[in-house]
Amino acid sequence: MASGYGAGMNTQSRSATALDLINRPGQLTLGIELPLDNDWSPEGEARRVADGRPRGVPDLSRYPELVRQIDASGVAAIWMRDVPAFDPRNFGDAGSVYDPFVNLGFLAGITKHVALGTAGIVLPLRHPMMVAKAAASVDCLSGGRLILGLASGDRPVEYPLLGLDFEGRGEAYMRDAWKDGGLPLGDGRIAVELDLLPKPARRTISTIIVGNGQQSDEWIADNMDGRFVYPGNLDRMAAQAAEFRRLRQAVGMDRGVFISAFHLDLADDPDELATPRRFGARIGRKPFLDHLQHLHSAGVDHLAVLLRPSRRPLPEVIDEFAREILPTIGKAEAGQQPSRDKEFVHE
Repeated sequence: MASGYGAGMNTQSRSATALDLINRPGQLTLGIELPLDNDWSPEGEARRVADGRPRGVPDLSRYPELVRQIDASGVAAIWMRDVPAFDPRNFGDAGSVYDPFVNLGFLAGITKHVALGTAGIVLPLRHPMMVAKAAASVDCLSGGRLILGLASGDRPVEYPLLGLDFEGRGEAYMRDAWKDGGLPLGDGRIAVELDLLPKPARRTISTIIVGNGQQSDEWIADNMDGRFVYPGNLDRMAAQAAEFRRLRQAVGMDRGVFISAFHLDLADDPDELATPRRFGARIGRKPFLDHLQHLHSAGVDHLAVLLRPSRRPLPEVIDEFAREILPTIGKAEAGQQPSRDKEFVHE
């Protein structure tokens, strides 16, 4: 622990960072994106109707149980979104439902191994000082497992609710609040008599950009530890990953971490070929493993998997991840070119 302001609850080593949990040299890692439900499957839709839940509001009845199973499975991270207001007309998706920082505090208390990632906190909707304090609290309580994904938001309806201008949403920063020596006042001055408590577990927190955050590629490479991009075809993601790393190398930074997502309906038949869907596919384990190798070869370090389209019970899918998928991934050599006949586009 970098300070005496709090005690971490994890056994992660002091020298490791949260990014080390998802960014392992020579290996693609997998995370699971919240919420943990089957509501985008036909069976899940039938249960939603029977339960009387509005469309887009997930079934969270087994949430703690499934989180504990993921934490024990070897999955590298749990990811959550920041959706302050449910907009059934324009989006029809309530996201992860719980306030992300309340949720992160809960997860810090019931998990021991996984990185806790946000994809991402809509920073312009929150005062950066309070984000800095909340993030440092989670990072401290989890033993340094927070990956703070930041975004500028994609739901314009949220801004008028808070009296904010959607088009001016990209200008808040907070790293200075985690440093010693006072707190930034927002006008270039430092209040040296004030301090933020607690400090992060390792004096700062790994930050990534989700989308573009209204920033240039150069700014992202220079200021963020990683990029989280929307799913796309392999050529586009390979170009994005290569440009991110080129720009980081140009300013003397390490390679950073490159992250994307996948909406997965894992078939019972391990050999079932892919049936593409938006942002993912219904697919058997073996062709899915093949696709993971292609993603890794394209420069993807970590993949956040959303299981909402899954037709199978989630405990069964998570168990297959632990037994059959996680021990196998990561064997493709960096720089290997994906074969065109095995690629499917999932935009």
